[in-house]
Amino acid sequence: MKTVKVLIERASDGTYSAYMEDVMQLPYGLNGVGNTVQEAIADWGKCYKEMKELFASKGEEFTEAQFSYAYDVPSFLLYYAGKLTYAGLSKLTGVSAAQLSQYANGYRNPSQKTTAKIQTALHSFGQELSQLQLV
Repeated sequence: MKTVKVLIERASDGTYSAYMEDVMQLPYGLNGVGNTVQEAIADWGKCYKEMKELFASKGEEFTEAQFSYAYDVPSFLLYYAGKLTYAGLSKLTGVSAAQLSQYANGYRNPSQKTTAKIQTALHSFGQELSQLQLV
């Protein structure tokens, strides 16, 4: 079974879309949309199921896949804005709150180096939290 990266992006109208990073990975295309990330992923799953049914109805072989979801930096920042503040993210990542705000609002785009820095810091923080125990 193939693992396919699905990008989650927030559009200028506030909706989210889910699409394959590399459309050549599968012999079919999928797209999910919704008002929230969860709706976009659910729509993605619905499209996958419908595509599977279409292939079966035609008697064609269907390539099974599992999906990993990835966000671009602005979509991540906007989606998690209610849970993570720019000030808090700044402390974690070393990227200024002002820069993070500019990324979220589309005024600037983070470099690959900055994107990697943010991702590494978030993964490290997640790992730290996963080992935390409260008493």
